[in-house]
Amino acid sequence: MARLGAFSPRFPDAEALHRGLAHWNHQRLAVATPSPNWREDLDESLRMQRIEGALIEAFRAHVAPLVADVPTDPDSFIAWFEGLKDHGPGQWDPLFDWLEGQASLEDLKWFLTQEAAGEAGFDDLVAMTQVKVLDRAKLELARNYWDEMGRGKAGGMHGPMLTRTTETLGLTPTIDSTLWQSLCLANVMTAFATTRRYVYQSIGALGVVELTAPTRVSCVDAGLKRVGVSPEARKYFALHAQLDIEHSRAWNAEALHPLVANDPNCARFIAEGAVMRLICGEQCFETYRAHLWAHVHPVVYAAE
Repeated sequence: MARLGAFSPRFPDAEALHRGLAHWNHQRLAVATPSPNWREDLDESLRMQRIEGALIEAFRAHVAPLVADVPTDPDSFIAWFEGLKDHGPGQWDPLFDWLEGQASLEDLKWFLTQEAAGEAGFDDLVAMTQVKVLDRAKLELARNYWDEMGRGKAGGMHGPMLTRTTETLGLTPTIDSTLWQSLCLANVMTAFATTRRYVYQSIGALGVVELTAPTRVSCVDAGLKRVGVSPEARKYFALHAQLDIEHSRAWNAEALHPLVANDPNCARFIAEGAVMRLICGEQCFETYRAHLWAHVHPVVYAAE
């Protein structure tokens, strides 16, 4: 990922590129009011969309060999997709066993600060993705969104639940203090959901989050419990360790299967999004380990 994208004097490397995209995404998705500078804003948005598009297209080219032989029969495709849980990039990373069993409270707080800053907002991503999709898939995305919204109860909304966790732990995530790899993950997910040509990639990426997250979040929940964090502050992770299992089954059966049955050509694009999301996660986990384990394994990481 450090080599992917259209670099320039403004964004000379991956760190500058992803910080720039993260700030732009934060601004463009915020609630706004009419401005006399709307023409200048549109010009800047077009420049950033070209930069964003160059990144995504370079990334698609990078993963093309990994999805070249994806099956287009719906049943076979679902079997391939579900196999990503065991064999996809970044799966079973040793970081999470360490977070569960050995990490200190400060280690866990650092990890969660990075994760919170790179959180693109699953509920908003689903909402933007579902526009004009096939009815059966749209209904599944709607059910998923309703769960994210706490089924109409403010206390059960997932996004604010994570915010309460960060506040309880005293975390202050910001774009400029976050590793670019975490920002990259959020930037890719946002690009998928906000760009209509990447709707299938977004559906694949969101679906693979539901597929692979339960094991990781259960490790985080167990680690937080071990160091004495209260059940209320752990609620977001405990909930997703269970709920996402059911979400994944429903997403695969009610969104992915009918979409591929309706248009077999979309299987490759769904697969692209899933693999790209997993690669983004993989590079985060590797970078987190390099930081967190530097004091645990100094000889190994000194050369890096």
